[in-house]
Amino acid sequence: MNSLLKYLLILLGLISVIINIVLICLNSNRLPKCMSKPQQSLQFRHSDKSLVFADLTAEEYKSVRDYMWAQEDLNISHSFIAKPSENFIFLIDLSLPRKADVLRYLDSSGQKPAREASVIVFCGARGYLKEYVVGPLSGRLQHRDVTQYKYNTSELPFAARTVTIGEYVQLFTLLNHVFQKLEKPLTESFGYIPKQRELLTLESMPRGIRSGDRKTWISFFRDFSGMYIHPVGFEMLINHESSNSSNWTVDKLLYNGQYFDTIDEFMEKYKANRLKKIVYKEIPNYASLKPREKSSGLGPQQYYLEGKRYSVKNNQVIYLDWSFAFGLSSLTGMRVFDVRFRGERVVYELSVQEAMSVYGSVTPGMILTKFLDSSIGIGRFAHELVRGVDCPYAATFVDTYRYIDTNVTQRFRNSICVFEHDIGRPLRRHFSDFFHNGYGGMANSALVFRTITAIGNYDYIWDFIFYQSGSVEARVHATGYISSSFKDDGNLQYGHQVAENVLGNIHTHFINFKVDLDILGVKNVFQTKDMVYKEVALPWMPSEKAKIPQLVEQQIKTEKEAAMLHNAKTPRYLHIASNQTNQWGHHRSYRLQVVSFAGDHLPESESVEKSISWARYKVAITKHKDEEQTSSSLYNQNYMWSPFVDFSKYIDDNEMIVNEDLVAWVTTGFLHIPHAEDIPNTVTVGNGGGVILRPHNYFNEDPSINSPDGVYFGPGSESDCEDNKMACLEKDHCSSTLEPFTYHGFEGVMKFE
Repeated sequence: MNSLLKYLLILLGLISVIINIVLICLNSNRLPKCMSKPQQSLQFRHSDKSLVFADLTAEEYKSVRDYMWAQEDLNISHSFIAKPSENFIFLIDLSLPRKADVLRYLDSSGQKPAREASVIVFCGARGYLKEYVVGPLSGRLQHRDVTQYKYNTSELPFAARTVTIGEYVQLFTLLNHVFQKLEKPLTESFGYIPKQRELLTLESMPRGIRSGDRKTWISFFRDFSGMYIHPVGFEMLINHESSNSSNWTVDKLLYNGQYFDTIDEFMEKYKANRLKKIVYKEIPNYASLKPREKSSGLGPQQYYLEGKRYSVKNNQVIYLDWSFAFGLSSLTGMRVFDVRFRGERVVYELSVQEAMSVYGSVTPGMILTKFLDSSIGIGRFAHELVRGVDCPYAATFVDTYRYIDTNVTQRFRNSICVFEHDIGRPLRRHFSDFFHNGYGGMANSALVFRTITAIGNYDYIWDFIFYQSGSVEARVHATGYISSSFKDDGNLQYGHQVAENVLGNIHTHFINFKVDLDILGVKNVFQTKDMVYKEVALPWMPSEKAKIPQLVEQQIKTEKEAAMLHNAKTPRYLHIASNQTNQWGHHRSYRLQVVSFAGDHLPESESVEKSISWARYKVAITKHKDEEQTSSSLYNQNYMWSPFVDFSKYIDDNEMIVNEDLVAWVTTGFLHIPHAEDIPNTVTVGNGGGVILRPHNYFNEDPSINSPDGVYFGPGSESDCEDNKMACLEKDHCSSTLEPFTYHGFEGVMKFE
């Protein structure tokens, strides 16, 4: 028995040894994990001075809110669904300090500007709107009324406000009451079942036809995900001008192309069969984005072999030769400040200003629609980004905090992402097959700073891209759902049919960017360059002539000269230049290269055009003024006929722009004629625009020649790793270290109860 036990123990020992040998062998062939932390070879160190541009913290939002709530004379409601008749804090955001004060702080060891907050209060109890500045946030808080200073009026009209969640609650209450009266036709025509199968709403903007109106056409859609492409052919005009919702009325109805002045008129004609009825039928949800085929594999993924070459700390990003501060405005969206290349500031501010669409239709819900997205908040709708889809899986994600149309600070996790990305085509390359054989090239690896805003039906992907050649690109792509209307007689003039009884309506997309370039300081000039064909005699044969391209250069002196209208021929090269020259005697400058497929701008004769006058211009150059902070306004949507920010007035004073601090306002976009392939979703391919800021004689040579990513080899040295890292990639190979997939984006969606 003892011998049997002895042999059994020996056998178990041998098995254990064999298993361990196998495991050692297997593990010896495993790849090491890639570094997840940034490389230590950053060109610059992070600086806390970037915090001068930082969004408010959760604690700062709360302290400002509590301070404003404590002001007894303001009598501000604490409810997030405050009624229109109550006073309500609509927005708290960073109040940007004056540029001159910031530059003294950044460049000359000047005093740090006071940190302050901007607060917008909808004073429903008093019938006007007010704007305040509260600060200093680091000390004893005080507030001052800045309405007069900003808008040259002591009070803003109450009708200019955007619709709050509290007002939506009142509107939905009214609709529920109306639906009780209309239940029979709604059920027979649209399959409406109270609390089971509802009708969903989309509203037109602006809300009326003149200043002071607050009359909104509401269109109704099937209760499907992606409801925007399921119109039912029923619309309703609600008059909600009064701050007392008990005074709101239904002023008109549209049913299957037929108008009715009252609910009673509609019901009478419906019951008497004296109208053209819609008969409900079940249809599949062709708007669903659920995959229709099971996954057959995973697409390519990106990871960092030697760790990330960028670093994000607080609100500052450092990447190779680049550094910049960033923020996310609740109203205007993504913005970066103090953008430096090799330590030199080239951009003071690069920011989104406005996204606007003009629609064509025969139905009232869209016939006058002109959406101005900053009026409800572009940055407000920056929700969590999906790892591996919205951004590469290994990207760095940043949380943001906001206080807009709420009563508590909201955290939006992972709503910004930062990643380095191989564009997929070389930044530069040459293969020499004449004389000196060799290959020199460089992968186009760039840093992308991104957020995505889902504003109603459309999703806008906003990118600021930083290239190793010293260029910066501001780019937007649109996706999401098209807006649609019920197919009716005559409306094929305004779009294409994309589904049964569904018209995809023609519309424009205009996007405005603010580009405050500082080229070697704030004393800059605006130059243009283009070409003409000039006939010249051949020097060696004067009797023969040829037409050849000739360079044409011009310096623009005034703001009106520098306002480049969309429908006018403009020079192809537009430059913000310094008076300093490079080694070759040329003005050091950055070029504005606009990428756009924009439709026509609304004629200036239209009564609402001044509210979107920035869209007249492909590029407009103005002298910097702190008072001219934005090209649009929160109030322009609902007060389009008398806008409180009319961008054209920035140009009307026609100031000199020679050796001044200059700002470029760039408009890009695309015309969208919806088609069958927009169902279920519009794709990003070809649907976008932007502006590229390119160095033009700013350097003495292409700065990317100093990049560590450069590759060079000649015959016989193809495997030499010294100038060709690709040759030794297999030696440095590693496997990726991935974060677990998480998502919390539904935490910040709008709720109406």
